[in-house]
Amino acid sequence: MSKPYTDAGEIPVDEPQPVMTYHPVTVDAPGRPVPLQVKVSVPATGTDLPVILLSHGHGASNFLASMKGYAPLVEFWAAHGFAVIQPTHLDANELGLRDTDLPDAPLFWHDRASDMSHVLDHLGDIQDQVPGLAARGLDAGRVAAVGHSLGGMTVASLLGMQVQDPADRRAKNLSDPRIKAGVVIGAPGAGHDLADWARENYPILQHLDFSTMTGTGLVIAGDADLNPFFSERISYRSDAFTLSPGPGKTLLTFFGAEHIYGGVSGYDAGETSDENPERVATLRALVWAYLRSRLFAGDPAWQNAVDALGNAKQPLAEVESK
Repeated sequence: MSKPYTDAGEIPVDEPQPVMTYHPVTVDAPGRPVPLQVKVSVPATGTDLPVILLSHGHGASNFLASMKGYAPLVEFWAAHGFAVIQPTHLDANELGLRDTDLPDAPLFWHDRASDMSHVLDHLGDIQDQVPGLAARGLDAGRVAAVGHSLGGMTVASLLGMQVQDPADRRAKNLSDPRIKAGVVIGAPGAGHDLADWARENYPILQHLDFSTMTGTGLVIAGDADLNPFFSERISYRSDAFTLSPGPGKTLLTFFGAEHIYGGVSGYDAGETSDENPERVATLRALVWAYLRSRLFAGDPAWQNAVDALGNAKQPLAEVESK
């Protein structure tokens, strides 16, 4: 007999509320090849809303790799009290810039981190463009960043990871202290054993240095997230935890999860090879709990979530901290 899917797995969360979404909001970004547009999703009520900046992946989909994707995550976090801001990065397939001769194409890894910091520079402008939001307010002192896949690399950069390409003379440090906590989901790992395909197509991935990633972060990996085009090593997606300094790092490993973690990039998305709504529900609830406790001192949400995960009859993931 079938049963309805849960909203948060077995993880305790507060009551959801309706969500309001407004897009596109255009952020002033002189010199950018195309305007910087973002999508803003907020709960129907509440003031001084904590903020999540969500960085999309680089995937092959036409629109999920943009502000139009990741609805299973965005709608949940907004329903549970966060203002979620999604920029469309320059590598979004819909922009058609991947095959150009623009600097850093096709990944635009440097611009991605700049986009996120630029959004924070203009948080007040974004707030003013969303009807009714200025009266409620965004809390610029409580900002987190979440990213999946290449978006995870973007968040890792904001937490201090550096690209040590000797041919790149730009400043290496793209960290942003306004990001109080980051969540890195399925990000590229260290490049010492990068596969030949990735070396040829994305050579920048050879130069990732996690030793400088000192920011507070939750790293999410799947124990089945293995792509031989990038690495033959199953631990590749957890390097942001293993190779970065502690304290303040947590690793959340999902059992049986492949690269889309059950369907985080979109509802019924064709790119999901491991369809599992309960895994998505659990992942988004755990991220919510982690960020609640990191942004609000004394909030027990994360400890409650870890206890619930451990007490489940069939836990979907395990937690490690340093």
